[in-house]
Amino acid sequence: MNSRPIVLVFLLLVLIISSQFEWKQQIGEAEASPEATRRRQQPQIVREDAVKEKIILAQEKNIQQLTELIQSLQVQLLHCRGSNSTAHGASSNQSSASYSEADRHQIIDD
Repeated sequence: MNSRPIVLVFLLLVLIISSQFEWKQQIGEAEASPEATRRRQQPQIVREDAVKEKIILAQEKNIQQLTELIQSLQVQLLHCRGSNSTAHGASSNQSSASYSEADRHQIIDD
């Protein structure tokens, strides 16, 4: 009969000690959680910033290429208008030349 209360007290002590250990572990995780979250978020933020920067650089490069294409097309248009005006003859050539010159200035200003 004496062994039964001793076993119950021993089990009660084991239960109390193990539950306190679990509580301390949960409290430690909860306290470390904000710091761990910040650590995880920092590399993610850095990666997002790097991706955004790459996107911006790619867009700037595309804009520059488009600008160069526009300038090239404007030059081609001027050449076409110039060759068109020479095909019309001497009298219309003078009026076309002045028209073509005005168009050049207008296109270049745009």
